[in-house]
Amino acid sequence: MMKYINKIILLLSLVLLFASCGESFLDTENVMEKSTENFPKTEQDAQQALTGVYSGLAKTAGGIDRQSLFMVSELMSDDRLGGGGTDDRYAQAVDRFLVTNNDMFSGAWAAYYKAIYRANSLLETIDLVPWTENNMAVKNKILGETYFLRAYFYFDLVRMFGSVPLLTSTEKVNKPKTAANEIYAQIAEDLQRAINMLPEQSFQEMPESDLGRATKWTAQALVAKVFLFYTGYYKTDALPTNGDKISKQQVIQWIDECISRSGHGLITSDFRNLWPYSYCSEGGFYSKYPVSQGLKWIRETGDNIETVFAVKYSIYGGWSGAEHYSNIMIQFFGLRNAANWKTCLPFAIGWGWGNVNPKLMAEWPNDDPRKEASVVDCAREINGFVWNVAQNMDETGYIQKKYIPLNVLDKDGNICPYSMELYGMAQKDRQLQHTQDMVIIRFADVLLMAAELGSSKAQEYMDRVRGRVGLASVPATLENIKKERRYELAFEGVRYYDILRWHDQDVLTANQTDIPVKDVGVDYKRNIVFRTETGGFLQIPQTQIDLSEGVLTQNPGWESGQHLY
Repeated sequence: MMKYINKIILLLSLVLLFASCGESFLDTENVMEKSTENFPKTEQDAQQALTGVYSGLAKTAGGIDRQSLFMVSELMSDDRLGGGGTDDRYAQAVDRFLVTNNDMFSGAWAAYYKAIYRANSLLETIDLVPWTENNMAVKNKILGETYFLRAYFYFDLVRMFGSVPLLTSTEKVNKPKTAANEIYAQIAEDLQRAINMLPEQSFQEMPESDLGRATKWTAQALVAKVFLFYTGYYKTDALPTNGDKISKQQVIQWIDECISRSGHGLITSDFRNLWPYSYCSEGGFYSKYPVSQGLKWIRETGDNIETVFAVKYSIYGGWSGAEHYSNIMIQFFGLRNAANWKTCLPFAIGWGWGNVNPKLMAEWPNDDPRKEASVVDCAREINGFVWNVAQNMDETGYIQKKYIPLNVLDKDGNICPYSMELYGMAQKDRQLQHTQDMVIIRFADVLLMAAELGSSKAQEYMDRVRGRVGLASVPATLENIKKERRYELAFEGVRYYDILRWHDQDVLTANQTDIPVKDVGVDYKRNIVFRTETGGFLQIPQTQIDLSEGVLTQNPGWESGQHLY
């Protein structure tokens, strides 16, 4: 219940903030007597402004649903297919490295730049507050979190779109693309500031109300992720800053500190307890699926030491973009191949995107318990499984189960979303009220990044990840780490960008050649070819290029407009 209360408090803060700020991300108009000239004035104002920056997380991670980095990276990976129905052209286009129109990602572009604008605004105006020595620690914490968030938003943008305009102030300017090394230098500098400004407070010492906020440890983990992508993709040995560089050794020092001093760790119980499908009878969950297997969800509270950074979601949701504070993306991954709600419990009906590639299933060793913990074998696990229920595309008989809508039977035997039962809320819209956190950085990811970076404890870290699921030690070589990341972090938005930074793009084509699928019930061999000319980046929205009057240019591989699905 505490998580629900925290989410409502956050939501009310957002509503108040949005009532006092313009919706345009370049808007500084005085609305209801608050503007960048007179706000923030107090410590409370600064905290409220920071809440506005955090709201960008909900919008960009799952609130903009199909345009989120998580969604596109999952569909473009070799482990999942587009799926959906015959009218779900968006999912199938992304999966095939194509577009349905030349403005396909405009929602994501706008959401990220709105969030960045809010971060820039807070950084510019924070000294309007009369800070004293007594509350200087509060100021530094606000600054550290804001620098982290700006770095996070830009890191998503550059992975999605490559070079983009770098804006570090609220000045209205029409800028061309900034060179990648300059953007990464700003990201690195922001994260370095966050590491230095945020308190050295362990996870156990944090109040539960701070869950979902940036910490010193999240900044250290994110800088490792940034370092690995930048140095891998751009084939260099260091991460630039505006005045110097960050070496691999410095990143290893930070990531080792994160592992040893953050208080985060791997949960010691069943791997499946990380995911909501393991929620069992304590809150009135009468589905026999988790109970029969002795599972108990660790939940999204201070008990879950494995979540290093996650985007928190509210039960509040709506179909318009301004109302997405539920994790609407979950609905896209629900079962399309079930005849009714009740027979497929605890899994719920959805739109059937992101079916699992059977080639992954063939390669994944059967003795790895994470295989069954991560994938639903529909014919075996779904009583009501039926092929081609609703003009299904890319059906394989396998769907992932880490991020999926879930139903339960309440005490009266009625079907309802698990979040309704868990938080004691009246039933409303099954398609909207998804409260599951989007876990951005999990401790297992931190351990594997440290091993890949070459920490002196690389073998120990690798063994911890495998040992948690009862697997024997293997040497901490790059090839073994690649496999471990694929299986441990499957369907968590990691695989595609790992492939890009490793320059293993050939894998994207090889693993998606002659995939056995059913399209509208008919057996078919799906072939998907990675378009190397794009570099793995998305099309820049044409409306943004038009608004810039040509100052902004299109990404390679998307100029001709011939890549429509």
